[in-house]
Amino acid sequence: MGRYGDEIAGLAAPLTDPGDLDVLLERIGDARVVLIGEASHGTHEYYGWRAALTRRLITERGFAFVAVEGDWPDCERVDRSVRAEPDAPADPREALAEFDRWPTWMWANEEVTDFCRWLREHNRIRERPVSFHGLDVYSLWESLRAILTWLHEHSPEDVPAALAAYRCFEPYGESGREYATRFTPASCENEVVDLLVRLRGRGALTAWQNAEVVAGAERYYRTMLGGGRRSWNTRDHHMADTLDRLLAHHGGKGVVWAHNTHVGDARATSMAAAGEVNIGQLARERHGANRVVLVGFGGHRGTVIAGDAWGAPMSAMPVPPARDGSLEAVLHHDAPPAALFVWPGARPPLLTDELAHRAIGVVYHPERERWGNYVPTVLGDRYDAFLWFDETSALRPLALLGRTAS
Repeated sequence: MGRYGDEIAGLAAPLTDPGDLDVLLERIGDARVVLIGEASHGTHEYYGWRAALTRRLITERGFAFVAVEGDWPDCERVDRSVRAEPDAPADPREALAEFDRWPTWMWANEEVTDFCRWLREHNRIRERPVSFHGLDVYSLWESLRAILTWLHEHSPEDVPAALAAYRCFEPYGESGREYATRFTPASCENEVVDLLVRLRGRGALTAWQNAEVVAGAERYYRTMLGGGRRSWNTRDHHMADTLDRLLAHHGGKGVVWAHNTHVGDARATSMAAAGEVNIGQLARERHGANRVVLVGFGGHRGTVIAGDAWGAPMSAMPVPPARDGSLEAVLHHDAPPAALFVWPGARPPLLTDELAHRAIGVVYHPERERWGNYVPTVLGDRYDAFLWFDETSALRPLALLGRTAS
């Protein structure tokens, strides 16, 4: 037994079926927001158990919406399907299959399809259906087109403002990098602000949110080339602001699905020293730590869906054993093959020591595992609960493996 063996034995509860989540449901209590992470964007176990927990939150605790690290227009098609809107696909799989921004597999996969099919059936018996929304900031051009379509039908007098914004971005060929490179000294900020002022607070959530996406994306792309904390923080502030709008709109409780790096409180990681914030931190600060529950995931070895460069074909890659001394190596040594950790009032060293915690992105190089892919983390401060899997497997994309960016 290793250094943390006794602590792990006292904290770990075996995880075999959704009924084992009871202790986590008790910890969640009457929380208003539950943010559920993932240690990669391509692992079956993370997606499957996240969906299992979310189903219980919806059916037993009355959560009103699911908001994911995806684009608003793409997720709106899924939302219309799960709410059985007229002219929406009867099978949510059709809406998910239309995701075409790389990495498509993040949401266009069988695991999310299974959940959305369940959600559509569940909504059949609800007076107020549960919604499915996107939090992210990348869909600048798609959101501009959606705004134009909405304005033509509902507010034609505001179409010129939207056209001015659209024409300002036209020279950049729908490329965020091109805009980031060429906008100086002129930018489209003034046109975007004018459009946002016209649409902010309008009755239609989708028009207002698409305008917020355009504004957030313009800010994001202006900071993108510099990289680092400015672009990261712009994106996470946008996602946190979107979450707040959804909470206000639905008047209820919400679930967030995103990567651990967005969900786990940044203040408990090396991100804080770099000046970075994330949704988990912002949610705790805005809504109170007693009303927000952060759930992380981790695994030791297996396979994952990822690409070896941005826009490259996706493939099933090996995930090698975790590096020595990491959180994952510690849990591999002493935890059950699948386990749930929910923190007690007392904090043993496993929860207060800083340990390296694996984070796999959409771009992954297994051969670099020993040098990268880890975030120094104080586990008990970063999350409120943690799901552990010693062996993991790749999720199941809807598209064929080897697909590149559209």
